[in-house]
Amino acid sequence: MGEDILKVNVHGKEVPVVFEQNSYMPIVSMQIIFRNSGSLYDTKAGLAYLSAKLLSEGTKKDGSVGFAAKLENSAIGLSARADHETLIIELSSLKSEFDKGVKLLSQLLSDPNYTKKAADHVKMQAHGLLMQQKSDFDTIAANKLKERLFAGTPMSQPRNGTIESVAAITLEDMQSFITSHLGYNNAIVVIGGDITADQAQKVVQDTLSLLPQIEEPNAGYFPASSKQEVAAEVADTQQAYIYFGAPFDFKYSDPDQHIAKVAGYILGGSGFGSRLMEEIRVKRGLAYSAYGQFVTNRSSSYLSGYLQTKLANEEEAKKLVSQIVAEFVQKGVSQQELDAAKEFLVGSEPLQSETLSQRLGIAFRGYYFDRPIGYHKGLLEKIGSLKLEELNSFIKSHTEITQLT
Repeated sequence: MGEDILKVNVHGKEVPVVFEQNSYMPIVSMQIIFRNSGSLYDTKAGLAYLSAKLLSEGTKKDGSVGFAAKLENSAIGLSARADHETLIIELSSLKSEFDKGVKLLSQLLSDPNYTKKAADHVKMQAHGLLMQQKSDFDTIAANKLKERLFAGTPMSQPRNGTIESVAAITLEDMQSFITSHLGYNNAIVVIGGDITADQAQKVVQDTLSLLPQIEEPNAGYFPASSKQEVAAEVADTQQAYIYFGAPFDFKYSDPDQHIAKVAGYILGGSGFGSRLMEEIRVKRGLAYSAYGQFVTNRSSSYLSGYLQTKLANEEEAKKLVSQIVAEFVQKGVSQQELDAAKEFLVGSEPLQSETLSQRLGIAFRGYYFDRPIGYHKGLLEKIGSLKLEELNSFIKSHTEITQLT
């Protein structure tokens, strides 16, 4: 059966549940997604990231090793992670072990491992990752771009923090973040697999009843900079790692999502065949790969892209990126490019929704962005009937994407 949006009453609050029953495989998966609880809400860079890591350290009673053993003995997956806007707790198991998984999740929510040992462990892991990233030039360039595009906002901070900010985060900081951002009233649950709707609703109600009601924050919207800055960091490498971005004045609620999807695909999202790849790699051999995409979330909307090239080709490559984007806006695209984009985007649909997790992901994104059930299929139908004049009119109206940093 297809996905559905259920409502579960928890302490008088209706919690949305994205649900799909599928008994093809005897597995069940559940995600609890907490709105407005990601890195945009960090008081110290990396706090949401570390707080999620702490939730993966088991319970205070069992400790990280003892809790992990219980999960492993029953092949249960239970973990947490944070992105920019949300924090996610994920549970997956065989149907026969799902009740045990739910019990362990309940224990985790009731008794997180709020110990100095666990906090020090996740901080040590984070420190090790950050030390590795000091020689990861892609990460360095990507972070530098965000610093410029979103200067002075939470979007400018690296999601997993800095060496200095991670060192300053305490167990009390993590505990405070968890208790103030994980509530039943800011939760969206995604659950599917070999489970009935009634069973899913009971699991959600019992699990979320353990959580408090919180004051749900809202970080707001962060427009990307249009200053067209160029920033460089010299490092001991023979490659230039070039990351670029620009404003994209387009909200997640805009009705022209199908046009933006096609435009982004043609500009830089399709790999071979995209403007960026064809001009930079195929015609000039300046890079192994070159990509660009429109990133549209509740909190931001911008053009983002990257490439690598020899140091000797750096200036030429940067000028070429600006030239390609400018020409894209000025002249639009050809019928051949539109036809190829339609063929791929519509034709690849079966591959994008063949697994339960893919379908639930699509359904969740639809709900998260205030879209009706079946929106994704309607989007593909609109792509299939998109006219060249509509697409080029849209592209030419977004001159702001030429304001590249």
